Amino acid sequence: MPERPQASKPKASNGLIAVCCVAFVASMVGAAYAAVPLYSLFCKVTGFGGTTRVAEAAPAQTIDRGFEVRFDSNINPALPWKFEPEQRSVTVKAGEVRTVYYRITNLSNETTYASAAYNVTPQETGAYFSKIQCFCFTSQSLAPGESRELPVVFFVDPAIDKVDYLRGVKTITLSYTYYPAKPPATPVATAEPSKTKPQL
Repeated sequence: MPERPQASKPKASNGLIAVCCVAFVASMVGAAYAAVPLYSLFCKVTGFGGTTRVAEAAPAQTIDRGFEVRFDSNINPALPWKFEPEQRSVTVKAGEVRTVYYRITNLSNETTYASAAYNVTPQETGAYFSKIQCFCFTSQSLAPGESRELPVVFFVDPAIDKVDYLRGVKTITLSYTYYPAKPPATPVATAEPSKTKPQL
């Protein structure tokens, strides 16, 4: 009888599988770490999840559709600050650029640092709510007892009027929450209070 062929040893294939598994796990770990900044960038570009967009200039036109924009402020319990808008709401037309101010005050007896997270509601309006200037782009520091006025320059993109499912939206709420931050290794730039305020 002819001899049966011997089964090939699986050592080489097992080694290849092990290498592939390690490479797969490493790639998944790398993807997990990359997901946070990529998701953040995606939100800023698209307005997904109520994240507002960043604009460099005002839109070319204003249309006759008004919105009440409300301003909300929140403080993490671990941060000894007072934080509030100087006005609770304004009425704007789509395409109209407006400037409003928030005030922060350090209630403690030491210099503290913080940064602000933000979003808008309804979340679907995030893609059409644009900020030209905002204190949320930099870390803030306050000396003991110091107060500072921080401007927000924004507009509602007229393109919102072309979105059927947003036609019923008349009110948009811009919300900020300040969280404690670690002191920087080197001094960071902070928003300076404006010497003069433009008319609101």
